[in-house]
Amino acid sequence: MRMLPHPTVLVIDDNPAVATAVEVLLSLHEIRTISEPSPAAALARLERERVDLVIQDMNFSSDTTSGAEGEELFRSIRQRHPDLPVILLTAWTHLQAAVDLVKAGAADYMAKPWDNQRLVSAVRNLIELGQASRELATVRAAERRRRGELDGRFDHPATERVVSLACQVARAEVPVLITGPNGAGKERIAAIVQANSAVASGPFVTLNCGALPSELVEAELFGAEPGAYTGATRAREGKFEAADGGTLFLDEIGNLSPAAQMKLLRVLETGRFQRLGSNREQQVTVRIISATNADLPALIRAGQFREDLYYRLNVIEIQVPPLAERPRDILPLAEAFLPPGKRLSADAGAALVRHRWPGNVRELRNVMQRAALLARGEQILAADLALSDDPPPPPPPIEIELDRETIEQALERAGGVVSQAAAELGISRQALYRRMERLGIGRKQ
Repeated sequence: MRMLPHPTVLVIDDNPAVATAVEVLLSLHEIRTISEPSPAAALARLERERVDLVIQDMNFSSDTTSGAEGEELFRSIRQRHPDLPVILLTAWTHLQAAVDLVKAGAADYMAKPWDNQRLVSAVRNLIELGQASRELATVRAAERRRRGELDGRFDHPATERVVSLACQVARAEVPVLITGPNGAGKERIAAIVQANSAVASGPFVTLNCGALPSELVEAELFGAEPGAYTGATRAREGKFEAADGGTLFLDEIGNLSPAAQMKLLRVLETGRFQRLGSNREQQVTVRIISATNADLPALIRAGQFREDLYYRLNVIEIQVPPLAERPRDILPLAEAFLPPGKRLSADAGAALVRHRWPGNVRELRNVMQRAALLARGEQILAADLALSDDPPPPPPPIEIELDRETIEQALERAGGVVSQAAAELGISRQALYRRMERLGIGRKQ
């Protein structure tokens, strides 16, 4: 990926010579540099101007060498601009403070005088990484809008395939059958089909065929005239009329009575129907999306579902897997179900991932709503989830011990770049920093 032209770096240093040196160096690589001499001026500049990266000193007063000013500035930047990468400039006497700030989220630190090649490399890499993150976020936001998926989240390839298929078939004016277990999110997929269809601006009407007595399902579907059945005292509009020019989503289609199945088949074939108790036919144009958790072919073999209706409904089938088969969706969905101000603790997140979720997404939503009410603070703990069937947590990972010689050799091969050496050793950069501190290994410049 190529870096966008003229990204901006803010240098915060009370020594004008430092800002000038960085500006000259980065200008050779088409990177714009601005500077401020104090933390207050720098924070004000960040509020009024977009910056891609910050390079900051650790001291700003002539009689101060503790690094406390730099630490306070970094934490202020981190609080106000959490995604903005920061490179720290420090003397070796402030190495420990810089290491601590790297653990707190600083992108990197470099000792004065710095290595020009390494500084340029770090700046370019961090800017490109930030650019890629912003582009990915923009693409995902646009894709969610296109999919009608702003109120739901997913991160599993299986879900991605389901959503992509829903978007692909949406424009075809054919019935869609969505299959999967209860609570897996079939209605959400139906809404995505509707949002990307040619009738996206039309109504989206739903009917749960399993939630009503069989004698009332026909009245719900087709409407009824006064006196058509016991208790019908006035004319009633059916779901087909309400969905005219849009989409009708029929959930639990396997629960339809034989009579309702026959009438539904006729509407699919002709677009015409009659209200119960009426001889007048009505014409509608409705996109049908149906869903079921039942095995419709088995119901056909048992004589409980019409085969001709099944093939009418099942022009396109979208299978939604259970939540247990797409574990990477669990945490994004859980966070989406939380009200503002609530967040998951690490142990709660681990408990959610371990749970088997027999009730799928619906169960997850209910658990998060309950936990948000029970949690005493902003953070939701594992105990707030009240999940009872989780296996015991796995033992903590065994930390690999590395001796001084191994670390020094890795750093030598990496040219002193800690992140590269850490990758070679198979540990995180923070873990390598800790071992370097423990063994008294300095960073090679």
